[in-house]
Amino acid sequence: MEWLQLFSNSTDEPLLFHHGFFLFIFSVFLIYYALVFNIQSLRDISLILFGFYFYYKSSGIFLCLLIVCISADYLFSLWIARTENRIAKKAILISGIMFSLSFLFYFKYSNFFMENWAGLTGANFSPANLILPIGISFYTFQSISYMVDVYQNKIKPGAFKEYVLYMTFFPHLVAGPIVRAKDFLPQIAKPTFLSKDNVNDALYLITKGFIKKAIIADFVAQYADNVFSTPDGFNGTEHFISILCYTLQIFCDFSGYTDMAIGIALLLGFKLCVNFDSPYKSFNITDFWRRWHISLSSWLRDYIYIPLGGNKNGLALQLLFLLLTMLIGGFWHGASWKFVFWGAGHGFLLIFHKLLMMEFSAKNTSLLYKSTSWILTFVCVALLWVPFRANTLTDAMMVFDKLFTTQNLVYLPEIVKANTLLITLLLFGFMATLLPTIVKMFIKDQYFKMHFILKIALFVVLIQCMLQLQSETVQPFIYFQF
Repeated sequence: MEWLQLFSNSTDEPLLFHHGFFLFIFSVFLIYYALVFNIQSLRDISLILFGFYFYYKSSGIFLCLLIVCISADYLFSLWIARTENRIAKKAILISGIMFSLSFLFYFKYSNFFMENWAGLTGANFSPANLILPIGISFYTFQSISYMVDVYQNKIKPGAFKEYVLYMTFFPHLVAGPIVRAKDFLPQIAKPTFLSKDNVNDALYLITKGFIKKAIIADFVAQYADNVFSTPDGFNGTEHFISILCYTLQIFCDFSGYTDMAIGIALLLGFKLCVNFDSPYKSFNITDFWRRWHISLSSWLRDYIYIPLGGNKNGLALQLLFLLLTMLIGGFWHGASWKFVFWGAGHGFLLIFHKLLMMEFSAKNTSLLYKSTSWILTFVCVALLWVPFRANTLTDAMMVFDKLFTTQNLVYLPEIVKANTLLITLLLFGFMATLLPTIVKMFIKDQYFKMHFILKIALFVVLIQCMLQLQSETVQPFIYFQF
């Protein structure tokens, strides 16, 4: 390994949890961390420095932007806490939020707004050559939640070092989950303890996340990427398979990242929030959003939906606020009308479900009802992944057109024969996502009982499987782009 690699960085090749370089550098850090584990001040500084290094490896000069945002937001929080006048306090909060959002809007949305303004006015438009800093959407939302919680007296600003550690803790820094200060800061103050069960939990989560991301998601992504890149060149049956591939890919990719993040955090003595709870087992769209990207959906609820008015101002406004929240959630994912369409789609589905439940308040527990509800929910979610994945909203409409007008199941046996491994992984992946909780607990219990040497051997085998299945380049985590 070249020593220069330790200090080089590339925004095109972010530091990934399943990348060989990360496994090496984290192993070295973990050995050092074990020596300073019980010295809190040294432990905290070490985590902060490694967090800065981790972000630098992925974002380079944008580390400076992260430091500016952290410093400014902490000062705004102190200012809010020390101001007694309610109006002045709110003005400072709004100023702090606008300051944090200004960087997000510049790097992520300025081209979008200028392009649409040019389209309305007929002016010429040349997009600015902007690189989106990795993780900016996540750490911006996290810093905003900190300022709002200080404003609402839910937390008090602590030492600057604690706030920096909260913001730079590398397992969640670049792709979530979005961590709340009230959940993380108390863990800094407590003596760190790592039990045998914690280690087993961590290794299990890292292994499970590695299987999801490096083996399943990266492999099925190759088919989805191929079809979605040129949607006009494929028939409806091929688009059907590609939609299933992306539906599985985005879950395994993002939940796999989260599993590894939570596992790595556990090895460091910290607990992060659960971010996924078998979302494809949902029986309705409301239940889906209680299970999918939980840290984001709860953030949108607590910092967008409830402040707008929530369910306190009548049904009509409640439904409007629900739609606005989902539109913001969609737009948060990217500066494109396709994400607005995706957010609106989920917003209208949530409204429809809420109205339906008001009309039919009694719960139907029959097998037919539950099966139908699950199928409809899964189909709606899968179809809405089309605009989310497509390169443009126009491409998404083309995919829908191909899916419903050129569908011919005669091609299915040929596709299955030509892509046996792909179909096998699809079936395995979806079956794994739908396993009953009792089965998952049994598998976890068997893993806990394995000898440590066998766990290492299993991980080595999984790395070999990844190398056999992966394409020429390692696939980045999907949510890095958001």
